Amino acid sequence: MEYSFFATVSRMKYIERWALMRNTIPENLSEHSLDVAMIAHVLCVIGNVRYGRKLDADKAAVIAMYHDASEILTGDMPTPIKYYNSALKEAYKSIEDEANERLLDNLPEDLRTEYRDIFFKAEDMGYEWKLVKAADKLSALIKCIEEEKTGNKEFVKAKETIENAIITMSEKLPELKDFTAELLPAYYKTLDELNS
Repeated sequence: MEYSFFATVSRMKYIERWALMRNTIPENLSEHSLDVAMIAHVLCVIGNVRYGRKLDADKAAVIAMYHDASEILTGDMPTPIKYYNSALKEAYKSIEDEANERLLDNLPEDLRTEYRDIFFKAEDMGYEWKLVKAADKLSALIKCIEEEKTGNKEFVKAKETIENAIITMSEKLPELKDFTAELLPAYYKTLDELNS
């Protein structure tokens, strides 16, 4: 029997993000997911090293790799629409869950349990999921910074909104506060500045 999970997931590279915005640098779902995975991993490492947590950084990175995989079936719903009100948020979450179930159905049955814990929050991974969400926000902020560096003013309001969300999230996630203080400023620099 043939299973299409990985062939389907490989199509993340065709899902463009930021559909309502004029982009100078297009971003697809694969690129975004890699960024989120790397950031989620380091957030967990910070938690373990600095705050004595016992987080599974590798698992968090894998969760982040697939965190938006449902968008292969749903498309990228713009954030202002997705979170417009609680009814839309709940409806979209239901659609997202159904899309994830459809993706998992395309795996051999004996592998589904392993992947279910990646697609759906497991009780023992709650903090890692919060850090994946924080990494997702950081990735969005980094996109705004990159667009701003090219002179694109289209992302000014999005950047402000995301920065405010990160400040709020940082109150409960010291790892996020550390990243924004120590690692985020480098994203404002040019390659020459980074290497000097």
